[in-house]
Amino acid sequence: MTPSTAHHPARLGTPRLLRSFADLSPERLDPKRPVVTLFSGGLDSSYLLLRLVQAGFREVHAVSVDLGDGETAEDQQQAAEHLGVHLHIVDGRQRFVDDFVRPAITAQAVYLDTHPISSSLSRPLIAEVAVGIARDLEASAVLHTANRSQNTLRRLNGALSLLGYEGAFGSPYDLDPVDRDQKARELEDVGLARMGKRIVSVDANLWCREFESGVLDDPEDHVVPEHLYEWSIRTNEATPTSVEVGFEAGVPTSLDGRPLDLRALIERLNQQVGAYGIGRYSGLEHLPGGQKVLELREMPAAWLLLHSYRHLETATLDAETIREKMHLEQVWVREALEGRWYGHLREATQSFIDVCATKVTGTVRWRLHPGHADTQSIVAQHPLYLRDREEWEKSSLGKAAPLAGG
Repeated sequence: MTPSTAHHPARLGTPRLLRSFADLSPERLDPKRPVVTLFSGGLDSSYLLLRLVQAGFREVHAVSVDLGDGETAEDQQQAAEHLGVHLHIVDGRQRFVDDFVRPAITAQAVYLDTHPISSSLSRPLIAEVAVGIARDLEASAVLHTANRSQNTLRRLNGALSLLGYEGAFGSPYDLDPVDRDQKARELEDVGLARMGKRIVSVDANLWCREFESGVLDDPEDHVVPEHLYEWSIRTNEATPTSVEVGFEAGVPTSLDGRPLDLRALIERLNQQVGAYGIGRYSGLEHLPGGQKVLELREMPAAWLLLHSYRHLETATLDAETIREKMHLEQVWVREALEGRWYGHLREATQSFIDVCATKVTGTVRWRLHPGHADTQSIVAQHPLYLRDREEWEKSSLGKAAPLAGG
């Protein structure tokens, strides 16, 4: 859903794009006016708060959007109070599921047939929340902490531009990277030592948990600390069991025959499917210049729901429609990846995808085993599949077109 706005999109080439810590000078930003910055409570965002306070900004507003990452607000609150900044914690979980995850399921939003996209779904919502707060405060800027090795840089900048935010925006880490040890040391010097303890960068929401950087920097030599995983830890009690997901017009609506809203269903499946060690992924992410970086993910619910949707979609749509949809799915994914969620092309592809989704009603039942899952039943309300091939072959003989020359 695109937020209504009468503002014209900003252009990324304008002086309003902030790209370094030098851009936080009084010549660019008035320290007497409010400034809004995205805040996760991690090393980069905590360090940015510190730099803003040291630069003399009198009214710093840290914005944290809760998307179901499982983190507590206690550390964020302590850091904000310690630095004397205002903390805004916004519960975005329901909106994230309804307006971003739901369309991603119907679009089969899987990047190059490797992994479900995740941060590409959260960034436009986070940007929208930040812009709303910034406009209410009449802030001079919206800042974030993405660096040049993170695709989040163009996704947040793209969303802020398409939302038509009137002030300055961007990340000072873009052209001005700061060594991890330096950030941790400076935070420790002001009494925030715990902010520098994380060994990797974690980006999490209720759809997916991602890990990168730190001990995962080198694709040729990396060992994943098992404690990073939360959902996909295989339990000793994980004996084979069945799970059934029901869909209505493309939306998952039930689990094992019991109605559930999508948010609760995702949260339940992350635990239920994750207990079998299903839904982990490791691989390379592409940067705009062609370079690759290592990323790891866990997404048990996403794995099951996306595969279930494709099975049920195949049962209800003709082959030509599916072929065209698969092409448009990657167009949809590309637009989301490139920070153009609020652009017309992503919206146009969504319209086609939503029409296809009206046919996708039924259930898919899986048998879960440690490490893998198999389908047991695919039941469509208006199926195109055959349930008795031999009977169909007999009944279709009289309907077959005559062979050429017959």
